[in-house]
Amino acid sequence: MKKNMLIEMINLQERLNDETNGKEWRSGFAKNGKLINWRRCIYMECAELMDSFAWKHWKNVSAPTDKANAKMEIVDIWHFVMSMGLERYSAEELAQNIINTLGFKEFCEEVFDLNSYNIYEVLSEVETLIHRTSALSCGFGELLYHYFRLALKCEVNLFELYRIYIGKNVLNKFRQDNGYQSGTYVKIWNGVEDNEVLNGILSRGVMGFEEIYKALEEAYVQIAECGMRSAE
Repeated sequence: MKKNMLIEMINLQERLNDETNGKEWRSGFAKNGKLINWRRCIYMECAELMDSFAWKHWKNVSAPTDKANAKMEIVDIWHFVMSMGLERYSAEELAQNIINTLGFKEFCEEVFDLNSYNIYEVLSEVETLIHRTSALSCGFGELLYHYFRLALKCEVNLFELYRIYIGKNVLNKFRQDNGYQSGTYVKIWNGVEDNEVLNGILSRGVMGFEEIYKALEEAYVQIAECGMRSAE
């Protein structure tokens, strides 16, 4: 079951990469000529993860941790971790390498309680992943190990990762279908970011690629309708 979950996510990621970047993305370049650097993608998503916590000493110092966003950022990082692995391995090989990695067994168990940690403990884990990812000497297995540790502290284990990843993969596909690369896609839907719209859909128990895509489509159509009414 665990391996099947991994393979499904890996296959979905490979399909998304093919559609977004072209079939030759493993060469290190997207179809539009842009250089692909998965390590950079990972540590930039880590930086976005940090903003789920009230780490700033000059602004919103008492703001609660945004758990939902932290989970979403953990999943976003996973997109690029898998992409990095897919440069070298087939889906079957990559899934088995992940299973064999130190820390995977714990990653399949109960998540930790994020509230039991001082936010600086979690931020330290994020920074460790940033530093190790940006070091070319860091191997794929070590990267996975640090990712698993961080994910568990953000209340994401394999099963939660799978649940949210399926939804986020659909959203990423939806974004590409609606002008994300060209810049015409609208990310804020009636004052709410599309990630939050997705969280709402998943919280209603909507599962499956087609069902989630349809729910996103219905919500996105409402934006256009509201825009048209505002223009009248």
